[in-house]
Amino acid sequence: MKFLKRFFDGIQRDLRLFLFVLILLEIYRGLFMWLMSSYMSAESGAAQIATALFAGLRLSLKTAGAVTLIPFVLCSIGGLSSRIRLGVGIFSSLMFSLLFMLRFPYYRTFQSTYGLEVVQGLHDDFWSIIVTMVQEYGILWRTLVALLLMIICIAALSRLLLIKTFPLPESVMFDKKKTAGFSAALIAGIFLFGLFVRFGGSFTYGGGLNWENAGVTNDDFLNECILDDAQALYRTRSIAKRMEAGKISGVDPDKIQEYAQIIAVNKNIAEKNLAPYLERKTSGEKIPKPRHIFIILGETFMQWPLLGKYDELLVAEGIKSLIAEENCYYSRNFMPNGDFTSTAITGLVTGLPDVNIRVNYQARTYEKLYITSMAAPFKELGYKVDFWYGGMPSWDSIAKMSLAQGFDNFYGYPDFNAPKQTTWGTKDENLFNALLNHLDGEPPTVHLIMTTTNHPPYNLDLAAEGYDLNAVTEVLKKFPNVEDPNQLAVELGHYWYMDEVITRFIRDAIAKYPESIFVVTGDHAIRCDPSTHPTIFEHQSVPFVLYGNGVTKNILPPDVVGDHISIVPTLLDMIAPQNFAYYSIAPSLFASDGVGFNTDAFLTAKVAGQIDSDVIELLPHVASNELNEVNLADERAHATQIISAMRTVGWWLITHGLFFGG
Repeated sequence: MKFLKRFFDGIQRDLRLFLFVLILLEIYRGLFMWLMSSYMSAESGAAQIATALFAGLRLSLKTAGAVTLIPFVLCSIGGLSSRIRLGVGIFSSLMFSLLFMLRFPYYRTFQSTYGLEVVQGLHDDFWSIIVTMVQEYGILWRTLVALLLMIICIAALSRLLLIKTFPLPESVMFDKKKTAGFSAALIAGIFLFGLFVRFGGSFTYGGGLNWENAGVTNDDFLNECILDDAQALYRTRSIAKRMEAGKISGVDPDKIQEYAQIIAVNKNIAEKNLAPYLERKTSGEKIPKPRHIFIILGETFMQWPLLGKYDELLVAEGIKSLIAEENCYYSRNFMPNGDFTSTAITGLVTGLPDVNIRVNYQARTYEKLYITSMAAPFKELGYKVDFWYGGMPSWDSIAKMSLAQGFDNFYGYPDFNAPKQTTWGTKDENLFNALLNHLDGEPPTVHLIMTTTNHPPYNLDLAAEGYDLNAVTEVLKKFPNVEDPNQLAVELGHYWYMDEVITRFIRDAIAKYPESIFVVTGDHAIRCDPSTHPTIFEHQSVPFVLYGNGVTKNILPPDVVGDHISIVPTLLDMIAPQNFAYYSIAPSLFASDGVGFNTDAFLTAKVAGQIDSDVIELLPHVASNELNEVNLADERAHATQIISAMRTVGWWLITHGLFFGG
């Protein structure tokens, strides 16, 4: 009973500390918005500010919870002195006040809340940084102001903690059943409160908020304000950890010249500069020059629902209807750049293969355009290059990275005022409707499009969209090793919705602009498998669909092998005049080397397998008697050599830099 009384008293004081930290962070957030309002866009009004303040409050629940966890464990549970609670509050007041004051010069310099520059600063001349902070950023007077703010905070917190708490009800103290019930209710309440705080104002991950999806306004300044200083530093730490590349399969820097020779079209080059090895020239226009080019990355647009064995599911009928038309080409032998959305995007934007280094977190990415960048050659051909995304522009620095790599515009769902559907963004329908409306009067443009709906949490109203969930569930029950047919049917419903929306957009867009072409593929296949034991091919491959004016079924070899970084070279080879020069690690599909790969697996014209593994898998259209042990070994050796060459050259470009224009 003594413990319960002390614990009940302690958690009330913990709650006061929690509210104190939460309110302090919100006050500092509001003050920063007010004092730095000149950085806010003119279009941002009261509604946007209120949205940012509310999102920030939700995100700061995590910070306040982390601070409060210390005295909760040590004082309320451990029974240590309550001075620890006050000490934690004092230290937090000092740190948040100091970070608040230093945020002003930091934002003015980098137009960002604490980011990778903090990590970079740790590796710079420490004394020079101190001198700069004193001379340029006023760290001395800012520290004095922070100390003054801390004193005010301590005074407020001390009074708050001294207020008498509610006593344990007497009825609970003298009745064992009520004591047990009260204790159980208290534990349940603490658990639910902790869950709510952990997910940033929600009881589920899908409805929660974190630094990656917190940019919910269309104003970059307000999006940065949403992150309190602790969350901004946590973001920096997370990004820095992602940048620490582990073992990079297939990369051998000592063989850079040898590998560059393998990639090169001209095998007689003998130079240290890598640029000549990467230069490729087009063979001449194969279709009329399109007005618009649309490259659509479908979220988790895996290939397996398009395969014949899954026809009964009827979840990919839209894309299948396009494939059936004469002006469409389709290959099954296609691989994503990696297992993540950002890897697919960076592969297309920069032309670099995945080598376990996050390109969007490299300082070099924001200095100049990589020589293999997507935007440069299309601009030479007279196109604008835009990115359309159904999520937040701030997510994973995708907007910042794309614009730094030459894109003219980046549109996330806040930019076209679409309603939010999930924690990741808006419905695909809203994305494509906004793009279709935007096309009127637009000059020739290459559009890179990334969808979002086919992503957990799967909360789309499938019945309202016209999807027969029960019918698909029943079909799935016929397939072996399907662990949860109901859940898989829901996931396939979101795939079905994406397929329907993409198909409808393509038909509407080509009706308005019949001289356009479209590429449809998936960002990755990982996440949704047809069973608990999918084949490597089912688990990894994504479709490659080429559709539009001038496209024919024999424009490329049947089931040509490729991957994401083959797409841009292929488009250039289709539309550019003869001998148009561009730079690429991967060849066009018109000159395919017969290999498609990512970090985990590869395809060849005959086999698919895992790198450094003895597992070999036949593609769905290849009979086993077409292969023998000899050509299997030859295929593996051929694939491994090409993959190592591409990955090593890609790694070299990322780590050493080779930029467009010298």
